[in-house]
Amino acid sequence: MQVEKFYYDNKIVRNFAFAAIIWGVVGMLIGLWVALLMVFPGWNIGGIPVGKETIGLTFGRLRPLHTNAVIFAFVGNGMFMGVYYSLQRLLKTRMASDMLSKIHFWGWQLIIVAAALTLPLGITTSKEYAELEWPIDIAIALIWVVFGWNMFATILKRRERHLYVAIWFYIATFVTVAVLHIVNSMAMPASILKSYSMYAGVQDALVQWWYGHNAVAFFLTTPYLGLMYYFMPKAANRPVFSYRLSIIHFWALIFLYIWAGPHHLLYTALPNWAQSLGIVFSFTLIFPSWGGMINGLLTLRGAWDKVREDVILKFMVVAVTAYGMSTFEGPMLSLKNVNAISHFTDWTIAHVHVGGLGWNGMLTFGILYWIIPRIFQTELHSKKLANVHFWISTLGIIFYAVPMYWAGFKQSLMWKEFTDAGQLKYQFLETVTQLKPFFALRAFGGTLFFIGSLLMVYNLFKTAAAGSLLGDEEAEAPALEKAYVQHHGEHWHRWIERRPVPFLVLTLVVILIGGIIELIPTFLIKSNVPTISSVKPYTPLELQGRDIYIREGCYTCHSQMIRPFRSETSRYGEYSKAGEFVYDHPFQWGSKRSGPDLAREGSGNLRKSNSWHYNHMDDPQALSTGSIMPAYSFMLDHDLDTASTPGKIRTMQKLGVPYPEGYDQIANKELMDQAKLITENLKTDGIKTAPNKEIIAIIAYLQRMGTDISKSQTAQK
Repeated sequence: MQVEKFYYDNKIVRNFAFAAIIWGVVGMLIGLWVALLMVFPGWNIGGIPVGKETIGLTFGRLRPLHTNAVIFAFVGNGMFMGVYYSLQRLLKTRMASDMLSKIHFWGWQLIIVAAALTLPLGITTSKEYAELEWPIDIAIALIWVVFGWNMFATILKRRERHLYVAIWFYIATFVTVAVLHIVNSMAMPASILKSYSMYAGVQDALVQWWYGHNAVAFFLTTPYLGLMYYFMPKAANRPVFSYRLSIIHFWALIFLYIWAGPHHLLYTALPNWAQSLGIVFSFTLIFPSWGGMINGLLTLRGAWDKVREDVILKFMVVAVTAYGMSTFEGPMLSLKNVNAISHFTDWTIAHVHVGGLGWNGMLTFGILYWIIPRIFQTELHSKKLANVHFWISTLGIIFYAVPMYWAGFKQSLMWKEFTDAGQLKYQFLETVTQLKPFFALRAFGGTLFFIGSLLMVYNLFKTAAAGSLLGDEEAEAPALEKAYVQHHGEHWHRWIERRPVPFLVLTLVVILIGGIIELIPTFLIKSNVPTISSVKPYTPLELQGRDIYIREGCYTCHSQMIRPFRSETSRYGEYSKAGEFVYDHPFQWGSKRSGPDLAREGSGNLRKSNSWHYNHMDDPQALSTGSIMPAYSFMLDHDLDTASTPGKIRTMQKLGVPYPEGYDQIANKELMDQAKLITENLKTDGIKTAPNKEIIAIIAYLQRMGTDISKSQTAQK
């Protein structure tokens, strides 16, 4: 048997490792800042002029920057680090192309930089975890293809016939993320940095949360399960507990996960059949998820003494335990009676951070501590410092999650409580101000986790400085024999493992089933989104105001979806109908209420005067003592970009919004006519302003909300 000599590429592993470390610190620092803004709202800084744009260091602009930095910069680079390291060794070959590896690395970093520049400028689509505008979305798709091409070409030139379990998860990650990103990012550009979602209202919400939930599933979960299956056995020097359990875990997980998105939209205007599918498959997910956790933890059977001594295994055990906790909690949150309590509250924030900090964060830390000394041919600088990092990070997770769980329960109970006279007991602002101690504890927990990360940075860079990079690591293995003899009693799954192309195709088919069954009927069957005759397109001024609302990230704190609960209809007005949102590109239902729901802000008892909105945007705390809303006083001075109006109207017409032909030519005239009416009204309250200011557009949009429908207009046709 001919033995071939080759070299593993550790340079690309080092690059992604250092990128994960650096971006991790940046993402966590922004997250800590965002947490502190909930305690000290005066720290929000908005309206810093940059040419025609403004930089906003406010909660609404920084929160998407934090989520993108942590998910795609920290976890993304950590994932690629682990994949490039393990894939070469599992396949016993170098990556197919060093050039593609470099293009992947530098392309991904440029995408991260583009996100860091555009999101603080308010250049956003407002779709959670998919906020980046269309040119960056195209770049993401191209770089993702580069990664997949390089990975699959490497698989095809392998020297190991069977694909190890970790590689199954890598393949599923590549295929599914590509499908999710392309479908959810479909948009109609209005300019180089502005687009509108191809979908509207209910359909946009379903596509977004089909993507949003499965971005968690196939970017934060499946690749990290692959890393768990490789690095945990390596660190423990033990084989995976059960090969058969890993097969069940993989196929059941990728089939069930793709159906679960609608559980983010329970009690909303989404059709009940789609909600029910989301509930059934979300709950069923507990079985394969816990199968994976059990497989990981039982891999350590007989090695628990080593766990007590080895800090790397400590990180990995906490990571897998956090995975088990969050994948138990997720199915529970998909049950309607639990979701009625948790949704829109800080309970959800606690849930996602147990997964983010515990599962992704701790596993990444453990892998970094395992890889860096090996590729730099040296010992870890300080095991004692690594142990301090472990304990301070574990405490940080506890101090973060427990107060947020408590806050979530308290929040929900206060929202729903009535007096003996049948009146709501608490004003919404009271449900915010009473949570500030919990927000402070959350920030303390985040500070501990951040300090632990800084200790790791010091420890790993000292480790790297003490050694020298083994950029091209020599290895040897027999060439892959073309002929293969089936052994008697060999497991049936071995057949598909030897055939990477059919494996990829089968994976694609499995993940497409759920998406097709959920999405296509929602688009093709008209009864899923009944129209309401009184619902009209936004006026040009309201459309511009809506874009400002999106730019400032108002959706991160305010929902626009009233659920059919007594507490919500008493507080906000008539519950939301599917037909109300047919012209909303994109939808704005939100996922968290740090501020009240705004779906009926312009109608009924909720309607406030134009002057109230003007003064509230200028100084929220002056009108609402204890408010944590940022001030948007710069809107009083900033001119509205009316030059963009005709292009926006034309784009909306292409998306099917029924503006009359040629309306783009007169849109700005109608915009100014409406703006002048608002400024005249403000003048009666002693406020003098020009009609071309941004504040006028945002007032127009806020006053429009909920005016298309009233309790007497519930009949849909």
